Amino acid sequence: MISECVCSAVALALYLNTLRADFCYDDSRAIKANQDLLPETPWANIFYNDFWGTLLTHSGSHKSYRPLCTLSFRFNCAFGGMDPWGYHFVNVLLHSAVTGLFTNFSRVLFGDGYWTFIAGLLFAAHPIHTEAVAGIVGRADVGAGLFFLLSLMCYIRHCGCRRHSLRSWAWLFGSFMCAACSMLWKEQGVTVLAISAVYDVFIDRRLKFYQLISLIHKRQVTSLLIRVGLLAVWGATLLGLRLYWMGNKPPSFSNSDNPAADADSLLTRTLTFNYLPAANFWLLLCPDTMSFDWSMDAVPLIRTINDLRNLHTLAFLAGFLLLIYISLKSSPKDRVCNGKTMMNGKQNTNGHSCHSAMEHGNNEQGFYFVARTDHFVKNDLIQGQPLPKAQNIVIFSLSLLIVPFLPATNLFFYVGFVIAERILYVPSMGFCLLVTLGIRTLSLRMKKRVFKNLVLYAAAALVVLYGLKTVIRNRDWHDEEMLYRSGIKVNPAKAWGNLGNVLKSQGKVLEAEKAYRNALYYRSNMADMLYNLGLLLQENDRFSEALHYYKLAIGSRPTLASAYLNTGIILMNQGKLEEAKRTFVICADISDENLKDPHTHRSSVTSCLYNLGKLLHEQGQHEDALVVYKEAIQKMPKQFAPQSLYNMMGEAYMRLNKLTEAEYWYLESLHSKPDHIPAHLTYGKLLALTGRKEEAEKYFLRSIQLDPTKGNCYMHYGQFLLEESRLMEAAQMAERAAELDTTEFDVVFNAAHMLRQAGLNAAAEKHYGLAAGLRPNYPVALMNLGAILHLNGKLQEAEANYLRALQLKPDDTITQSNLRKLRNIMEKQGLNVQKKRP
Repeated sequence: MISECVCSAVALALYLNTLRADFCYDDSRAIKANQDLLPETPWANIFYNDFWGTLLTHSGSHKSYRPLCTLSFRFNCAFGGMDPWGYHFVNVLLHSAVTGLFTNFSRVLFGDGYWTFIAGLLFAAHPIHTEAVAGIVGRADVGAGLFFLLSLMCYIRHCGCRRHSLRSWAWLFGSFMCAACSMLWKEQGVTVLAISAVYDVFIDRRLKFYQLISLIHKRQVTSLLIRVGLLAVWGATLLGLRLYWMGNKPPSFSNSDNPAADADSLLTRTLTFNYLPAANFWLLLCPDTMSFDWSMDAVPLIRTINDLRNLHTLAFLAGFLLLIYISLKSSPKDRVCNGKTMMNGKQNTNGHSCHSAMEHGNNEQGFYFVARTDHFVKNDLIQGQPLPKAQNIVIFSLSLLIVPFLPATNLFFYVGFVIAERILYVPSMGFCLLVTLGIRTLSLRMKKRVFKNLVLYAAAALVVLYGLKTVIRNRDWHDEEMLYRSGIKVNPAKAWGNLGNVLKSQGKVLEAEKAYRNALYYRSNMADMLYNLGLLLQENDRFSEALHYYKLAIGSRPTLASAYLNTGIILMNQGKLEEAKRTFVICADISDENLKDPHTHRSSVTSCLYNLGKLLHEQGQHEDALVVYKEAIQKMPKQFAPQSLYNMMGEAYMRLNKLTEAEYWYLESLHSKPDHIPAHLTYGKLLALTGRKEEAEKYFLRSIQLDPTKGNCYMHYGQFLLEESRLMEAAQMAERAAELDTTEFDVVFNAAHMLRQAGLNAAAEKHYGLAAGLRPNYPVALMNLGAILHLNGKLQEAEANYLRALQLKPDDTITQSNLRKLRNIMEKQGLNVQKKRP
């Protein structure tokens, strides 16, 4: 147990610095934006939705069914909310547990010695695990790895107590259940059943391929075939259930996720897909260059035979075939002695006697070797029991390396990535076993102790180098900015784009804009980056440029609803109302079929309908607005905040004098968000209109309490007081509103109006002047300023404002009438009248 504890401690220590890390990359979508984690969402939803919270049968679902991982996130959310520390802590603990289990399992292959310890240390320190452990969504791989090993160890114990039928079936059942759990953490977990079959044949039975074929022919392995058949049936059952549960349809991915899958040329697809396993193996062997995302053009397509990367593919295949040859090579003279391999019948260096590993017998249970694994039940090797031969370990290690990786090879179906470091978490177990076996073989072949020591020192150096790389890589995962900067050299388009989002959230506008433009330099048709750049420009009042990039984004991805939404908003603010209407209508008609994130899409569609309804409402088309609002409610996703939409429904009913319906929707708005200020104000006006004055005043006062810095709240309360003839109180509210919102024309103008009605003409004149300053070309503001000046006896200033108002709106009868009255007074007083005429 010492080796397991030490290796687990090393794994824990290497990742302690990740506990202070923030949410990164996919964490936001899988955790922060996933409604399945929230306490108000029913638990059952987890088992119907994919890893990202999308209904599994939806056409745009990623089809990544990992309910146990999502369930663990929900427990984290229940106990620690959205504090990333707890999520990282669970990840590190899981990795530490996996490391201990892997070290324990390695005893079956290498015995209770330092080779097992080296295998455990290699796994604990390997940098390829960083994404799976430091990235919170990598918990799917770590959790799958945990149950993968538990299933395998249960099967080993099943093999160890084969004669005891009840215990044997109990361990087999445990293995099957752990395999199911592993698959429910991540899809590739089901491959443990194939690994268990390989273990049974080549490790427990110590068979060679030629022996297996011979024994099958002689019908001497009936019990073995039954067990392998049970594994196959259970695996097929799990896969069939999963396929049925996800709607019997494979996921669909965009061209940027896996460009080779959409390549027209068969040669391009073949060469690229053959190269990718070599690239993944190189990441295991030499994890020098690592990235958070290998999609898009991170690995350029191999289009010709002349591409030098084909040499890498050939070298990888040659090494792979060599290992297979070694594992298949017949060596009947090989012997094992006291747990150590002896080549060509020679005695080992310790001088102990040896026995043949080929001893076997027959009984009613079928053919089996003398060397068995009952010792594993005690977590130790019984002295004298032979360990598996190197060839058998090679077969098992290669299987553990290759079989869990098969789902990522594009051999059976296309996947949504080019390379993903976290999917190598389980395959790295096979890699660590192969490396350990290679070190052991090299050490045993060395006759001089100095050379043996050199081999051990090299192994220790490899562990140290891996550990240092892991610690350095952990720093990149500390926050999103560091992570994205580290990925620029591998995937510049994606890294610059994501970095732009981070810089924007930090308020570094110029740097963010530069990052977005850098991303578009490498890949000009990225709809998300075009949209993000447009959004940045819009937020900084560069509306024309923003509109240009939104249209480019729509051209690149016609289903990008958020781009239509912001395009419509800009057009509406520019007074291009008909064009804005058409844009909102187009957005509302976009289906969410085959979209990756239908929730976000439906939120944008709902917002488009909300703005379309608001536009119709402001134009007095209240019936049409209601129709649009109702459609928005029907299409509204669960995560959409509906309070504003409900409030506008109430407003439309209010304008149609349907007060009962209006009250219902105002209350719905307040129910969905009890601190929603607009609903307090609109409902307060309804209560005042229906004679419930005291209740109305409470809602107005409550709106002020919710946000004492919002001038609009004081303004609405002041209007209520004005209608109640509480003029001085109304004037006080008006002045307070204007003080808070000095740049809001409506607030300042209404304050001036209320002050005039309260008889405070001097204060009213001041605020009419402020309002006219905010909108110097607005004729109503100039006319009212002229009127208050007229009333205050400042006749010549009044005349000047009347004339300016008439220049902007010559046919305004009220201004013309006021000007005539003013000039009559001026003539009676002998004042000069301006000669200008409207």
